[in-house]
Amino acid sequence: MLLAIDIGNTDMVFGLHDGSQWTDMWRHPSAEYLTVYAFAEARFAERGLHPHAVRRLVFSSVAPGISPTVLAEMERITGRKALIVGPELYRRMDMGIDNPNEIGSDLVANAYAGYARAQGACVVVDFGTALTFTAVSGSGKILGVAIAPGLKTAMRALFFNTAQLPMVPLELPGSAIGKNTAHALQAGILLGYVGLVRELIGRIRGEMGEPARVIATGGLSSVLKPLHDAFDAVDPWLTLDGLRLLAEHYGERDADG
Repeated sequence: MLLAIDIGNTDMVFGLHDGSQWTDMWRHPSAEYLTVYAFAEARFAERGLHPHAVRRLVFSSVAPGISPTVLAEMERITGRKALIVGPELYRRMDMGIDNPNEIGSDLVANAYAGYARAQGACVVVDFGTALTFTAVSGSGKILGVAIAPGLKTAMRALFFNTAQLPMVPLELPGSAIGKNTAHALQAGILLGYVGLVRELIGRIRGEMGEPARVIATGGLSSVLKPLHDAFDAVDPWLTLDGLRLLAEHYGERDADG
């Protein structure tokens, strides 16, 4: 059994893989990281599993303020030393960026899983707290990344920094011309992001100079339905699968069964 942990700015995502498929996936708010041990203990109990059934542990985080606590607690509950996706591992990988230490571990996992799925060059579009585009060459080299605010992040920025704009549901409007405030926000942000994503995909693929498949992931990857023709695949759990593949490739010598 493999346990993959992806710590984001909003949520922590946990995935249990039995060697052939993901059997369980759990979310827990990152802000509640001090309760992660009790949360994990309860999830294992619900499954009738002892945490020591985990034979391999892989850990990714873009929230350094909470990482040490979560990592220590998960190593304690499983009795396993985690493979940490970070700068030490990056030195063993092929990267075409100026400073590999700056790239988020979730983006590295996305790139690894995207390349395995595409069997060649790809662009992974991740709809999370940030909207990211990770380009991977046909040889598997991470070429670089483009980053924009995520959908919820953009919506919250307007809500918290303006006096009269409310929070509205992330639902596509039927028109680009808003007839009320909620409609106007949905038109500007959601339909605007359709154009943003299409433009960046086009420019990135053009600069890559080779055919590249486009794979979407992230919890909000299903929101912008007009974009689905721009993607060759949509996989909300791609990041976890990348962590699993990294653990299998780079962590085998650390596992004992």
